[in-house]
Amino acid sequence: MEYKDYYKIMGVARDASADDIKRAHRKLARKYHPDVSKEKNAEVLFKDLSEAYEVLRDPEKRAAYDRLGSSWRAGQDFRAPPDWDMGTEHARRGFGRKSTGTKTDFDADFSDFFDTLFRQDLGQGFRTQGADGSRRSTAKKPARSAFAVAGQDHQAKIGIDLEDAYSGASKTVTLRVPQVDAQGQVRESSHQISFDIPRGIRPGQRIRLAGQGSPGTDGGPAGDLYLEVEFRPRPAGKPAFQIDKHDVYLDLPVAPWEAALGASIEAPTPTGPVELTIPPGSQAGRKLRLRGRGIPGSTPGDFYFVLKITPPPADNEPAQSFYKRMADQFKGFNPRAGWQ
Repeated sequence: MEYKDYYKIMGVARDASADDIKRAHRKLARKYHPDVSKEKNAEVLFKDLSEAYEVLRDPEKRAAYDRLGSSWRAGQDFRAPPDWDMGTEHARRGFGRKSTGTKTDFDADFSDFFDTLFRQDLGQGFRTQGADGSRRSTAKKPARSAFAVAGQDHQAKIGIDLEDAYSGASKTVTLRVPQVDAQGQVRESSHQISFDIPRGIRPGQRIRLAGQGSPGTDGGPAGDLYLEVEFRPRPAGKPAFQIDKHDVYLDLPVAPWEAALGASIEAPTPTGPVELTIPPGSQAGRKLRLRGRGIPGSTPGDFYFVLKITPPPADNEPAQSFYKRMADQFKGFNPRAGWQ
């Protein structure tokens, strides 16, 4: 997938104001519109322009795009950096496609680059909380004005630790909110929110904070804030747990003699170490299951240790001599004997 330099496409600087972007779009739309343009590739250029304008005219999309940084070049092979949009709050009207006000609806076919960044999957709902972290009240609400308009819902992606899903937790995070200042520049302000992480939550599910979106007008209710949950990458040097729905996996290194002879070892899990028995004659890839020790739930998942046989290094003369004796001892053994 190729990186799109939207500023280059529109011919504006990265610090261009909202008015600068509007003027550039009007000028280029007239130049490249397929109904009037004499450019050979006008349709492609017009579609690229519509896509660039869709992003740069919207403070939220533009702020998200700018977080990718300025070191990327047009046409460069692109993969979104991990967690590039973590902690950014935006209106839940979505980052989907919408009309740019042009006569021809080319925005129905934006690039894969656009879809990767701005097509948001809203995920599965999990829980409703009030502004103070409590569940939403069911008490009767006061009558509203006939002109009352509910506030917009907002959403943001947050990172939590796998351990939080096992035990539940209370957290406070800082969210960034893109805004346009008096000079037409996109700036980001920040605010903190506190909330409870429900036990058993999984990646892609959402925590709903009632009344923490945009305020309503004329007595209308405030919108809600949806926090989409992702599990943070494990720190270097820590066990790299892998998630598959409710199940949790860990590649567990074992020594050749532990696999061959059997052993009792201490192995890590998200809730603490356990004593694990390695059966004699275990092969690489064997799965040892702890039933019900995956992510909690009405039907909890399982925890799997996947054995990875790790030989010691032959980085000195005694170790090399030992491996040579082993080769002589097992000279009739061929690990590829089953191949055709």
